[in-house]
Amino acid sequence: MDIRGFCQCWKWQVVCSFLLCSWGWVSGQLRYSIVEESEPGTLVGNVAQDLGIKRAELSQRRIHLRSEKYQRYFSVNQANGGLVVKDRIDRESLCGSSPSCLLQIEVVAENPVELFTLEIEILDINDNSPSFLSNDRIINISEIFASPGAQFALEIAKDLDVGVNGVSQYTLNTNPYFSLSVKNRKDGTLIPQLILEKVLDREEKQEHHLILTAIDGGEPARSGTCRITIIVLDINDNAPVFNQSVYKISIRENLPLNTVILTLNATDQDDGANGEIQFSFDDHTSESALEIFSLNEQNGEISINAHVDFEEQSFYELSIKAIDKGFPSLQGNCIVQVEIKDVNDNQPDITFTSVTNDIPENAQLGDVVGYFHVRDKDSGKNGEIKLDLSPNVPFKIKYLKNRYAFVSDGSLDREETPQYTIELTASDLGSPPLYRKKRVTIEVSDINDNAPVFTQSTYNAFIMENSDPGTLLCTVSATDLDEGVNSDLVYSIVESQIDGSSVSSFVYIHSNDGNIYAQRSFDYEQIQVLQITIKVEDSGSPQLSSTVPVFIFILDTNDNPPSLLYPEHSEDLIVHERIPKSTSAGYLVTKLSAVDLDSGHNAWLVFTLIDPISYSSFQVSKLTGEVRTVRGLQETENMEQQLVISISDQGTPPLSTTVTVLVSSGADEVIVERPKSGDFLTNSKPPSDMTLYLIISLVAISLVSLVTFMILLVKCLKDSYDYSSSCCILGGSQSKSYTDQYQPALYLNTDGTLKYMEVRMVPPGSQGQSYQTILPPDPEHQDFSIVQSLNYPQLKDVYQEASTEGNSSNDSRNVSSNFIV
Repeated sequence: MDIRGFCQCWKWQVVCSFLLCSWGWVSGQLRYSIVEESEPGTLVGNVAQDLGIKRAELSQRRIHLRSEKYQRYFSVNQANGGLVVKDRIDRESLCGSSPSCLLQIEVVAENPVELFTLEIEILDINDNSPSFLSNDRIINISEIFASPGAQFALEIAKDLDVGVNGVSQYTLNTNPYFSLSVKNRKDGTLIPQLILEKVLDREEKQEHHLILTAIDGGEPARSGTCRITIIVLDINDNAPVFNQSVYKISIRENLPLNTVILTLNATDQDDGANGEIQFSFDDHTSESALEIFSLNEQNGEISINAHVDFEEQSFYELSIKAIDKGFPSLQGNCIVQVEIKDVNDNQPDITFTSVTNDIPENAQLGDVVGYFHVRDKDSGKNGEIKLDLSPNVPFKIKYLKNRYAFVSDGSLDREETPQYTIELTASDLGSPPLYRKKRVTIEVSDINDNAPVFTQSTYNAFIMENSDPGTLLCTVSATDLDEGVNSDLVYSIVESQIDGSSVSSFVYIHSNDGNIYAQRSFDYEQIQVLQITIKVEDSGSPQLSSTVPVFIFILDTNDNPPSLLYPEHSEDLIVHERIPKSTSAGYLVTKLSAVDLDSGHNAWLVFTLIDPISYSSFQVSKLTGEVRTVRGLQETENMEQQLVISISDQGTPPLSTTVTVLVSSGADEVIVERPKSGDFLTNSKPPSDMTLYLIISLVAISLVSLVTFMILLVKCLKDSYDYSSSCCILGGSQSKSYTDQYQPALYLNTDGTLKYMEVRMVPPGSQGQSYQTILPPDPEHQDFSIVQSLNYPQLKDVYQEASTEGNSSNDSRNVSSNFIV
């Protein structure tokens, strides 16, 4: 049994696919078979396995299909190399009534580039029923001249299926007057004819009703019917007769429209209307022929009605009938066979099946750049082609496996020639010759030999404390001399620890644009400077990278109110003091000592007496917090007086703390002499040992700062071999370490007591002592300006300057950290 006939059975279609696949492979041709209407996802065959491509190489080879017409119906599974159905396949729409439906698809494998031809045969299933052009047909038969054995042509049924699924038989319902005769035409088409079995008698029966059934050979079989009405008529006993039963003619393609190619000749022996003939195409003429040719029904002239193209169809068969005007009318038939001859009317067609748009500059000689097909629809010399390539290009054409390939034929230098435009000319050998040109642009790609470079050697960023998470700190930017994916940059933060926490918990960088954002709200009192390292990588292979240090300075805001340290007080900030009744003017009632955790102006404290009634008896020093009597107390005055004192800083907006001092007067002998103003630093045991604690704190802070910055200095000296500029500088031109820039300063009151201590990072050029003691001026000339600890710009001015000049500035920055004690 023929294997193709066996595969028509739908029950064996899947098995047949693999049988045909194996049959095709053995014969040297990669070929598969699949039935039409297969579900999407149906496996056709394993292309990778049949091509000898290992499963481990699939991801590298990137197998895909190449076909302008049929690519949408199939796809290759990139995981296993299986060829699967992608979309619904209708054989009839693809191949029409052609007995063989073979799809030509190219399989492209990359790395390296290879091209294979794949043939997929679409097997027909019986999914279409036979149908007649007209479901009702009337045939007029004369009762006198219709003798038994007369034949009458019937309409053939059309079935979109082919092979055994096409029309295989006709049946006619049982009738004593008529029988059915079926002829098999050369092309396999069955022609049904009605045979008269006995003489018709119009007076006995005027009409005969028949049912013509067309049945295909599918399983299960499908059928279609046509109702035939036979009307028995009289007279007109001679049918038209053509002088030839078959006409054979040859014409050239591309004939002008309305050109007459043949004039038919038919005669009728009858006279009058019974001898007048009308010509027309019968039902056996194909639709494609009806579109091309037209027939004059009066004179029988056949002319060109549309463009005749040899490449579309080279042969037509026309079925012509001649009908007289008798009653009933009689007809004669003939066949006209038209052969189309080729002329050189088609230019060569160049189709690139796979082209590498770029080639690395280190490509080897003979590397394939792309494959292409050259085809000419003409035949003979008109279809023979020669190829020419533009001169002075490092490429040539090579014939490989029934197709052409572009291969490299010289050294490539991207810096010298980054792009080549190749002009390919294909011309045929016709007369006159026709040609077509096609241009291909090939880019020479760079290899990844340049690492990204930051536009600055270091970056500085400033942020106010308590800012919202997500605040933009600064933007780093890098450039890469490479092109394409080799210059696609990805920014990241080099992982490190800050106070035991990951650096990613403090800041975040956008991988694409280099924007650095805060991950949390910073507290200046906990941390003043963050040093992070930003890394930028390109996307080449292998990846190249570089790093840059980024310093993030936390700027202080006034978020801490002053806190009272001395004297001892209740939770409600109420202080009790006793003074003798004989107190004279200028007597030191008490001295308020306060601290503010902020720095700079935010930590400069001012003491103010709020209660205006007490102005006549007491006064408070704005800067030192000393409460003194303005005049001597009288015997008649109240034994206890209340002083309300506000301690406020100089921040914006200012924060303050209100202290209530209850001053009571008593007998002179019970009043203990109060310490003098300078006793906070000179007495060996001051009240509450406050000064001792302050001195110990100062020494501890200095030692910790010294050790920390020595460690930083050693680390920076070690890392200086890895960076183009030192990581321990605040600007691009400075080289001093942080240990040289941090200097503590002591601020004293007018009476010599310690007001607060400030540790500042001074500009690299400042020549100051390790510890500075800043004494305020004479009380008569006291002003807020005395708290200016050093003569260099404040951090606020540096921040404003940084905002004006941008983050790219490499100028020196001054950062101060105040420890108020």
